[in-house]
Amino acid sequence: MKEKGNNKHSERNLYIVLGILLLISLIVLAVVLTNSKKTDNEIAYSDLMYKIMQEKSVEKIDMTVGSTTIKVKLKNEEEEKKAIIPSTQAFVELIQEQAKEGNYVELKQEPASTWVTLPSKLFSLLPTILLIILFVVILKMQGLGDKSKTYDAESQKTGTTFKDVAGLEEEKNELIEIVNFLKEPKKFHEMGAKIPKGILLYGKPGTGKTLIAKAIAGEAGVPFISMSGSEFIEMFAGLGASRVRKLFEKAKKVAPCIVFIDEIDAIGSRRTGGSGAESENNQTLNQLLVEMDGFETNETIIVLAATNRPEMLDKALLRPGRFDRQVTIAAPDAKGREEILKIHSADKKLGPDIDLKEIAKDTAGFTGAELANILNEAAIIATINNHEEINMNDLEEAIKKVTVGLQKQSRVISQKDKKLTAYHEAGHAVVSRFLPTQDNVKEISIIPRGLAGGYTMYKTNEDKYYISKTEMEEKIVALLGGRAAEKIALDDISTGASNDIEVATEVAKDMVKKYGMSDKIGPINLETKEQYELQTFGNNIEDIIGVEVKTIIDKAYSRAQSLIINNMDKLHAVAEALLENETISEEKFEEIFRNV
Repeated sequence: MKEKGNNKHSERNLYIVLGILLLISLIVLAVVLTNSKKTDNEIAYSDLMYKIMQEKSVEKIDMTVGSTTIKVKLKNEEEEKKAIIPSTQAFVELIQEQAKEGNYVELKQEPASTWVTLPSKLFSLLPTILLIILFVVILKMQGLGDKSKTYDAESQKTGTTFKDVAGLEEEKNELIEIVNFLKEPKKFHEMGAKIPKGILLYGKPGTGKTLIAKAIAGEAGVPFISMSGSEFIEMFAGLGASRVRKLFEKAKKVAPCIVFIDEIDAIGSRRTGGSGAESENNQTLNQLLVEMDGFETNETIIVLAATNRPEMLDKALLRPGRFDRQVTIAAPDAKGREEILKIHSADKKLGPDIDLKEIAKDTAGFTGAELANILNEAAIIATINNHEEINMNDLEEAIKKVTVGLQKQSRVISQKDKKLTAYHEAGHAVVSRFLPTQDNVKEISIIPRGLAGGYTMYKTNEDKYYISKTEMEEKIVALLGGRAAEKIALDDISTGASNDIEVATEVAKDMVKKYGMSDKIGPINLETKEQYELQTFGNNIEDIIGVEVKTIIDKAYSRAQSLIINNMDKLHAVAEALLENETISEEKFEEIFRNV
């Protein structure tokens, strides 16, 4: 509570500074507007010259030294008029010349008053004043930001334990010794054991890296100090390194504890010889390396870090004595997904028709965060539809919404586009049906979702850790099935296959450049960072890569066309069913194949 009060006090000071800035701006603006405002008793300079030199009707002129505004008294008029002259010196000389010619005009010059010249001086100083105030405001904001990143570690008890983490059994077993060390450090020290100073958790987004870090702290009952890598990066040099120092000072005060740095690649990427922001990043990383070297293992501080790009990290971070261990947090398997679904569905009203085990089988490759999102979307859909419980249809709709996009029933589609979409999606489904390595068709629809005009969903009921060459080749065939169906059935092609072609091309390029699946090139990795590095494999290597990629695509397209030609009756039947019903299920699709 104390820190919250300090933050409020700092914010109040910031608002006072901003108020002063606004007030000064308004005052200067008012002065400028007042000085520039035309009034009824103002006389133009050209008219004044005419009255002095031609009419000789000017009796008296009052002027202030340093000011270009003068007061003019005309003969036979009581009220004085104002005028603005371009140059005081030239004007005085003009009046003196007129006096020599017999046209005498009384000229009265008065010294400048401080109050008269103050507005003009303020106006001239305005840029400097604004810059000073802006600099103070930025410093205040940086100060507030720095304070907000100084955590009250003692209050950061996560309340999360390993019971809240599902689908990561091996990872939990790997990290349980860290919990034991935090609970009983003396036991390990007496044996002469040194627990790792740092543990790097890496895996794709949503796999539970932050969750398992919190669970370790919760199981051990120690403070959890958390910061994101991006919070160390600021526009002022040295602030990032300063925050690293403050972070570890806090950790030493509350040890034993866990320091967690999320997205560490923001500050831990490879050091360069650059300047500016790159130099600031280098300083921050260097400070982190120094701090990790500076505390002893008996201080009982464990540094956990998370990233989904471990290849970006500086090698100095990964050497023994810093991040000694690297734990991969992979996407959960079927059993893990079922456990995750059980945890996230505990506070939701599920209908009797929902089988979490079947859902787990049908969501291969999904992360914990994606599974939680699906259940949340299903709850929203059930609420909107006024259902008392979440049923299977709500869950299926949630999966489609998350994976394909929002259904767009209101979009008006012409019959021509409907027919083209129907044959395109039917082409994908029919071709996939004859490819042994491809998943079974789950649903086909010509109702637009997201950016897609239609979609073909497959049953992803198998966790795959490796993909064979045959499977990748047949995936390309399936992707090109839509284009092949358009060309053969409608004798035309459309832009609807653009995403299919893009994905197919990427798969073919990976086969050649990444996985060494080209017989002509051989098992060589050609994924170089710089284009010139390819020359190591010959001057015409890029041409060879292009020819190999095109050969894979051409063979796949030819096979897709053959499958379409040989099964035209089935293609027409599926397309007609789509035009009639807009969506067909797996059962309906299989029925068409049995009866046609």
